[in-house]
Amino acid sequence: MPDLRALRAAMTLDEKTAMMSGADTWTLPGVDRLGVADVKCTDGPNGARGNGLLGSGLPALCVPCGSALGATWNVDLVERVGEVLGDEALSKGARMLLAPTINLHRTPTGGRNFECFSEDPVLTGELAAAYIRGVQSRGVATTPKHLVANDAEFERNTTDSVIDERTLREVYLLPFEMAVRRGGAWGVMSSYNRLNGTFCCENRWLVRDVLMGEWGFDGVVVSDWFAVRSLTASLEAGLHLEMPGPALHWGEGRLAAAVRAGEAAEADVDAAVDRLLRLRERVGALAGPLDTTERVEEVPERVAVARRAAAEATVLLVNDGILPLDVAALRRLAVVGPNASVARIMGGGSANINPLHRTSPLDALVARLGDDVEVVHARGCDNERFVPALDIAFDVDVFAGHEPAGEPVDSVRMANGRLVWSDPPGGLDADEWSVRASASFVPVDTGVHTVSLVQAGRARLWLDDRLVCDGWDTDLVAGDDLFGFAREPLTADVDLVEGVPVALTVEYANRDTQVVFGAKVGLGRPAGADPIAAAEAAAAGADAVIVVVGTNDEWETEGRDRTTTQLPGDQNELIRRVAAVNGRCIVVVNAGAPVAMDWVGDVAAVLDVWFGGQEMAEALVDVLVGDSDPGGRLPTTFPLRDEWTPAHLAYPGENSVTAYAERMFVGHRFSDARALPVLFAFGHGLSYTTFTTSATLSASSVEPGEGLTVRVVVTNTGKRRGHHVVQCYVAPSAPRLARPPTELKGFAKVDLAAGESREVTIDLGPRAFAHYDPGDRDFAALVEGLPVPAGRGHERSGPGWVVDPGRYDVLVAESAVVVHHVLPVDIAGSGPVVIEPVGL
Repeated sequence: MPDLRALRAAMTLDEKTAMMSGADTWTLPGVDRLGVADVKCTDGPNGARGNGLLGSGLPALCVPCGSALGATWNVDLVERVGEVLGDEALSKGARMLLAPTINLHRTPTGGRNFECFSEDPVLTGELAAAYIRGVQSRGVATTPKHLVANDAEFERNTTDSVIDERTLREVYLLPFEMAVRRGGAWGVMSSYNRLNGTFCCENRWLVRDVLMGEWGFDGVVVSDWFAVRSLTASLEAGLHLEMPGPALHWGEGRLAAAVRAGEAAEADVDAAVDRLLRLRERVGALAGPLDTTERVEEVPERVAVARRAAAEATVLLVNDGILPLDVAALRRLAVVGPNASVARIMGGGSANINPLHRTSPLDALVARLGDDVEVVHARGCDNERFVPALDIAFDVDVFAGHEPAGEPVDSVRMANGRLVWSDPPGGLDADEWSVRASASFVPVDTGVHTVSLVQAGRARLWLDDRLVCDGWDTDLVAGDDLFGFAREPLTADVDLVEGVPVALTVEYANRDTQVVFGAKVGLGRPAGADPIAAAEAAAAGADAVIVVVGTNDEWETEGRDRTTTQLPGDQNELIRRVAAVNGRCIVVVNAGAPVAMDWVGDVAAVLDVWFGGQEMAEALVDVLVGDSDPGGRLPTTFPLRDEWTPAHLAYPGENSVTAYAERMFVGHRFSDARALPVLFAFGHGLSYTTFTTSATLSASSVEPGEGLTVRVVVTNTGKRRGHHVVQCYVAPSAPRLARPPTELKGFAKVDLAAGESREVTIDLGPRAFAHYDPGDRDFAALVEGLPVPAGRGHERSGPGWVVDPGRYDVLVAESAVVVHHVLPVDIAGSGPVVIEPVGL
C-alpha cells in the first residue's frame, strides 16, 4: 500500500494545487514525475458517454433512465446495472462516473426528474447505494449528485433553496446520507444552487459538518461544472476539486498564489490532496498512466441486463384483461402515435449519450410479429418541442481559426445532427476554431419540410448549393436549447421530393459562445392533411391498437423544467379519437416523468415505459406479448391535477428564491396528509398474476433505539410467473411534532413462479420510527457558521434523531394507498429519546 501522506509531502505547492482543478473538461490531472496518473471522468447516469457532449461521442450502452430504475424497486438489479455501467466507463477510458442523480421529484414537472430515481428519499437512497456499490465494484468512482436541493432547473445556477433543517435531514439529505453510509461513495458532486443563502460549494455546514463530519465521508467533493463561485470560501467549506479545467477560480496557479499570499491555508490544500490521492488509490491510478482509450463494446451480457431492467421498469397502470396480447388471435395490429416510429430512449442534457442502437416500438413489433400479423402504422400527430435533429452521420473537417478555409487540421465523424462539443473537436489545441460538416439524406416524403439551425456560436447551413439558414454575422435572440447556451433557431421551409437525395453543408465557428460549442441541424417532415384521421383509419379495422405517446429529450432535459404534465401537441386528442373507433386500445406512455391522462377511463390498458434505454422497445414487446411480467411500480405519484401537488404554490420560485414551503410533505406524503385523490398512487403497478401475503413482526414492543424485522410470506396465486413488491410504511399514532401520516421505510421485490411462495424480511432500524428534531438552535446561524444562540426558554428534545414513545403501525402494502396488513408496535418510554449516534 502506498504511503499517501508521504506521496503528498513529496509534491510541490504548485503540483498539489494543480491537482485540485480540472486539466480540461473531463480530466483530473495527476503528477507525472511521482507516478500519480490523470483520471478521466465521464457523464452518466444512464450510460458512459466518454468524450463528447449531448449525444455525441462513440456509441455506448444506454440503460434505462433514473426514474425507470426507480420503477424497478429492485435493489439487486440496480446494483447489477451499476456493475454494467462501471464496465462501460472503463470501455471509455474513465475511472469516474458522474452519477447517480439522487435529487428528488419535488414536483412532477422538474426538468431532470427522469434522471432521478423517485419522489421518496428511502427508495432513492436504497437504489442509489446499490447503484454506487455496483459501479465501484469495477474500480470506478461515483459522484452522487447534486448536493443538495437541486430539484428543479429554475434559475439553477443562482436560486436560493430555502429549507428548514428538519426537512433537509428527513427528506433531501437522506438519499445522500444513504449513498455515503450504505453505498460507500468515493465522490460526491456539489450543486449549483444556494442553500439557505450560501452556495453549496461554499456551505461549510453542509460539506464539512454534515457530509464529512457526521456521515464520515472520506471521498472527494467535486463541484458541478462551473459551480464554484470563489477561491477561499469554497476551499474553507471543504470542496476538493473544481471542474472543469481550466478552472475559473483555482486554476492556472491562482490557488497556489493565494496560499503564498496567506489568503488560503495550505492545510486545506493538503487535506484535499490526501483525498484526491485516496481516490486514485481506489481506482488504480498510483502506478503510472492509465489507459484512456475509448472503445465500443457491445457485450451481450450487458445488453441483457439493460433489457431486463427495461422490462422490470415497465409499469402496468390499467388493464381490462387485454394484456398480455393473445398473439395467436391477432391478424391486424395498428401502431400509432408520435413515439411509435421513433426511439425516445433517454432524456436530454448531460445524461444524453450516443447509444449502441436505437430501435423504435414499431420496428420491434414488426420484427416480432410481422410474419403472422399485419402491422399498420400512422403517426397521428407530432410532439416535438423543436425541429428534430437529423438522425444521419456527418463528416466534419476541423480548421484552426474562425474561418473554415484552407487545409483541415483534422477530421471527425458525428453520429447525428447534434454537432456539439465541450472542447475543440479532433483534439485541436486552439482558442479559435471552426468546422465544416457534410452529409446527405434521402427524404421519405414529398412536400414542404422545415429545416432548422440551432447554434451556440456562429453557423450557417446550405441545402445543396442554397444557403437556407445564415447566423454567421447576424445577432440572434438567446434561446433555451443546448443547456441554454444556444440562440433561437433559424428555420426555413423547403420543398423536397421523396427519394431525391439532398446534400447538407454546415459551417461553424466558436465565436460569441462559451462552455458549449456547436450547432444542431434539424429537419421537420410534412404533417399531412389530417394525421389524426389517418390514425383513426388505421385503428378502425385492427384487432388491437397500440398508441405510443409521450415526450422526448427536448421536453425533459437538463436546463429547463416542464410547465405542465399535459402531453405536448395533439396527443390527448389522438388517444381519445383512436379509442373511440377501437375499444381494444392500449396506450404506451414513453416519458421520464408523470403525464396527465384525462382519457384513462376510455382505453383498455396503459403501460408506462419511461425512457427505457436502448432495449426499451424489445422489453416493451416482451411485456405486451407476455414473455415478461410488467415488473414496475410507480416511484412517484401521478397527480390528478397539477394544482394538487405539494410544491405547486411555491414553484418554481420568485426573486431567485425557491421556498420549500411544503416541508417534509413531499410526494405521497402530501396527498396522504391532505386526503387528496391521485391519478395513480406511489408504488402502484399491476401484474399479469395475483398474490397473497401474510405478515408478522419480530417484536410487538421495542425500546427507543431498537429496530425490528418484518417477515412477509408472498404467494403467487395465479397461473403465470410475476413480480410483487412488498412495501412497508410506518405510521405514528400520536406524533408529538407534525409528521406525514405514512412514510416508506423499507421494501422488497420478489419474482415468483405460479404457485410459489417465499418469505422476505425487511429490517426496520431505529431511524424508521424517528424524526429529526433540530432542538432550540438557530439553524440559519448554524448554516452561516455564526455562533449558535443559547436556548430560548422552551424545551426541545434535539438536536438529533428522536424517537417518541407510543404506538406505531407498520403497514404492509402494495402501494401508498393499498394496505394489506396493519401491524402495531409499541415503543416504550415516558418521553422522547435522542438516538444519535445511530446508523441507518
